[in-house]
Amino acid sequence: MQNSKLKIKKLLPEIKENISLKEHTTFRIGGRTRYFFCGKKKEDIIRATKTAKKINLPFFILGGGSNVLFSDKNFEGMVIKTQNSKLKIQNCNILAEAGTPLSLLVQKAEKNNLSGFEWAIGIPGTIGGAVYGNASALGEAIGNLVEWVEVLDLKNFKIKKFSKKECKFGYKNSIFKRKKNLVILSVALKLKKGNKEKIKQEMERILKIRKEIQPLNYPSGGCIFKNVKCQMSNVLPAGRHGKTKKLFEKFPELEEFAKKGEIPAGFLIDKAGLKGKRIGDAMISKKHANFIVNLKNAKAEDVKKLINYIKEKVKKIFGIELEEEIIIFPH
Repeated sequence: MQNSKLKIKKLLPEIKENISLKEHTTFRIGGRTRYFFCGKKKEDIIRATKTAKKINLPFFILGGGSNVLFSDKNFEGMVIKTQNSKLKIQNCNILAEAGTPLSLLVQKAEKNNLSGFEWAIGIPGTIGGAVYGNASALGEAIGNLVEWVEVLDLKNFKIKKFSKKECKFGYKNSIFKRKKNLVILSVALKLKKGNKEKIKQEMERILKIRKEIQPLNYPSGGCIFKNVKCQMSNVLPAGRHGKTKKLFEKFPELEEFAKKGEIPAGFLIDKAGLKGKRIGDAMISKKHANFIVNLKNAKAEDVKKLINYIKEKVKKIFGIELEEEIIIFPH
């Protein structure tokens, strides 16, 4: 143990110890991590992951800390925070390192009259995290803008470039989410030339919507569940069409959503009567049912109990199984 600590200190002299993870997440929840390392350059992230592999130390790659719920228990490993944020604009392309905040990218796009990224205004986190989970909002998704993604393969520590097709983007999903050996280092986005005033107006419109519908006055991890992708034929399990008909009569919006192929998780949670449900200091937002907010001193266990409670209630009422969007670590 002591020998490993000496090795880490030698290979990563800037590493920190016994750091509270709640200070590094938008949820403001989590225990402490034994080691904490900030990768300010791509080379730092490579060096940190190599060191962890060398001494067989478990590690977690952290972006901006949104969409993640850390356990209340201490993590006996290393959290590597991506803070590499070099940014370059070439014509309509933005080349950004993984730790670049989305807020900065949106600002730079507007400043350079580049359109197509307005929808990301107000979304916390980094471009690496956004690509990892194929962040989406208002019918747009980050995967649609990606030209290529540069990754570190932890199996052989080779750097590779993945084309958009190779990223295998899906709804709130990508190859990087499925294959844990791939660490995102940088991303190339392709936007289009636009009118600066129109871009600014669109950003203001979207920001206004976010402020109106999201509980931004409390810490949270963003949307807890993915929306339900569906077809009319499989909204509810086969053999329950009588119940389906009754549900459509009771909740006419449900049929409309099903026709469009996507049922918002927040709608299901709201109609299950769960807004305001509280366990400890964790509460289902009264403003947006797909948010669980930290009222003051919420614990990860409180949030997890609420998540399970929501899933049980929605399944009982609608026959639909909700799937988490946030990362729960360790799961």
